[in-house]
Amino acid sequence: MKKNMITGSKLWSIAMITSLLAACSSPATTSTTANAATSTTGTTKTVSVSEQTSVKYADLVSLDADDTNISWSEADSTAIKLNGTTATVTGSGAKAANGSVTISEAGTYVLSGELTDGQIVVNVADKGTVHLVLNGATIHDNDSAAIYIQKAGKAVITLEKGTKNTVSDGKTYVYADATTDEPDAAIFSKADLTFNGAGQLTVTGNYNEGITSKDDLKIISGSISVKAADDGIKGKDMVAIQAGTITIEAEGDGIKSTNDTDTTKGFVAIAGGTFDIQSGNDGIQAETALVADGGTYNIVTGGGSTNAPAKVEEGPFGGGGWGGGTPPTDMGTPPDGEPPADMPEMPTNSGTNTGTNTNGVAASSSANTTTTDNNADADTATTATESTSAKALKAGTDLTVNGGSYTIDSMDDSLHSNNNVTVNDGTFNIESGDDGIHADQALTINGGTITIAKSYEGLEGAIITLNDGDVDVTASDDGVNAAGGETETAANTAASTDSATTATDATTTSNISVTETTGTTSTTDQASQGTAANQQGRGPGGMGGAAASNNEFHINGGSLTVNAGGDGLDSNGSINMTGGTVIVNGPTNSGNGALDYDGTFEISGGYLVAAGSSGMAQGTSDASTQNTIVMTFPATQKAGTLVHVQDSEGNNILTFSPAKDYQTVVVSSPDLAKDGSYVIYSGGTSTGKAVDGLYTDGTYSGGTQVVAFQSTSNVTWVNESGVTTANTGMGGPGGGRGQGGFGGGRNRTQSGTTSDSTVTTDSAK
Repeated sequence: MKKNMITGSKLWSIAMITSLLAACSSPATTSTTANAATSTTGTTKTVSVSEQTSVKYADLVSLDADDTNISWSEADSTAIKLNGTTATVTGSGAKAANGSVTISEAGTYVLSGELTDGQIVVNVADKGTVHLVLNGATIHDNDSAAIYIQKAGKAVITLEKGTKNTVSDGKTYVYADATTDEPDAAIFSKADLTFNGAGQLTVTGNYNEGITSKDDLKIISGSISVKAADDGIKGKDMVAIQAGTITIEAEGDGIKSTNDTDTTKGFVAIAGGTFDIQSGNDGIQAETALVADGGTYNIVTGGGSTNAPAKVEEGPFGGGGWGGGTPPTDMGTPPDGEPPADMPEMPTNSGTNTGTNTNGVAASSSANTTTTDNNADADTATTATESTSAKALKAGTDLTVNGGSYTIDSMDDSLHSNNNVTVNDGTFNIESGDDGIHADQALTINGGTITIAKSYEGLEGAIITLNDGDVDVTASDDGVNAAGGETETAANTAASTDSATTATDATTTSNISVTETTGTTSTTDQASQGTAANQQGRGPGGMGGAAASNNEFHINGGSLTVNAGGDGLDSNGSINMTGGTVIVNGPTNSGNGALDYDGTFEISGGYLVAAGSSGMAQGTSDASTQNTIVMTFPATQKAGTLVHVQDSEGNNILTFSPAKDYQTVVVSSPDLAKDGSYVIYSGGTSTGKAVDGLYTDGTYSGGTQVVAFQSTSNVTWVNESGVTTANTGMGGPGGGRGQGGFGGGRNRTQSGTTSDSTVTTDSAK
């Protein structure tokens, strides 16, 4: 579903005008994926995404001997003894004057004692390596960086084992002139900077940032705690963390890289470590790629998910449309009896905490920064203006997680990429004020255990693929939303044709190609989406709705459990399922559906059960090779009321306890036959054990027979009277996306069994 922040009383009128204009023209879809051939005029960005992304820390980071060197001796080092406002230097290469120490030669320098108002300056003309050993040192400078690496080939800071070290600055800096703005961190380096050792370091950046390198920043080991008025740890070309214990409390970003001019730089790569990050803005943010191989993470951004700005589902006229409004927060009670996590609080504003340094420069935080997210979350033609970017893991290009344990409470998206997200492994416990996991382009899950206990939308991307892993999603709006990845403006136009002469198939078995274009686009859809007989019709009598886009949701394995206040599984294009297990507890309102797709839903394997309201219900498509039953009950069934399906031999097809009230249940199983005889029961009990409401063993008994019937199609729609036809739409002004205009919702011309005859059996006991 589209989503906007609540912006005031003008929301209704703006959305009304936009909706009316959009209804009078074809949507300007300019993104192509899968079987779409496209010719474009304008600016085009094409990204090829491997279905099994395996980028790791070692692929991006190389270490030299200096990075890992922690050894030193008195004989081959210079001792710097700090004493209040003075220092004593024993050895060559450094001089103390006016309360500060200047190091002018490469070598090893061992610092101990306390400097109450002074600076350690490294200025080595020959670009050699300077090795600083903090051996129980406390360094503070009132008006500048406490450690300033002005010039060197590389600086290595070793935290001596068993020592505690402290570095801090003041709230006000004094610069040489008005054009100078460096240094601006308690530890500031213009050269490559590496931390290693087994000691402890506490850094307080009162003025701006905690630790900054204008080149590479590497952390090999050590215990590092940073508190900063803005960003905690920042490296321009890279931030590489091999191990260590890192604690950050930052008003801005926790960890970030910033090089936006070289695509081979500006990344964050993490091999492991323990991280506790509380940030006003993003937790870990990479200008380009973010790769995490492992580690243990506890990340809270923007004060957590409860601080998220209020959102509404955008209906035909914005702000929820007629019958829309704020997404429902009643997520029901799961079968295990435990209530789900509360949905995000809906404040009337995002808060206005203030804070400035004594020099009048405001520290960057969720309180004093207003940004516009140009990477449109979800549907096209949507502008989301947010108070700040407060994502937990954020990548400008690709975000790859190969392992680790993540506990995240984020005001904004928990995992976010402006391009692609790949999860190969890891354990995630997520509470998000926006999307649980969001990719502007491809979102691929190849493994791991992902629990999204709270979100606005759980999984979102232009192309979403679940190959393996266990995913559990709770969302106040859509559970899974395949949307976006398209550029649409009022000035752009798109013309669909029936020939595919301008390009070849954009998809191979191992690669996904996503093309994002601005300009004039002519799109040829080789799958002829929008013209197939089982396409979703548009609202009769109302303004026309949008045709299916090229968004895709692929389910090839693993398990997916969804509890959604909006649509359970939503694709602005198509859904394809070849394996795995999918359980959907969909909406209780008729403006959304447990399944919602604009193209087709073809299923050839796996197990699917989806329960929800009946008004917008969809089943799978006729082109499916695996059979499906769609049952609509005469009245809403209470949460926890078992629905049981068995064949004429008494074999269990489905025993399911939905977490919320429901009226329609969709089940697809390899055990369903096209010409099979089945009985559906309501209520009763089972002696088996339920996992996410689905019983896979035990004995069912005590239920009331609702209907007995024989299926004659691979998609059979039934009600209490027997085999019937698919939903044909809703009347009246409803919520949803308004693709049926004033008629409300979408006119469902879902194909399926159309015979009015009913065949009953008495073999089921």
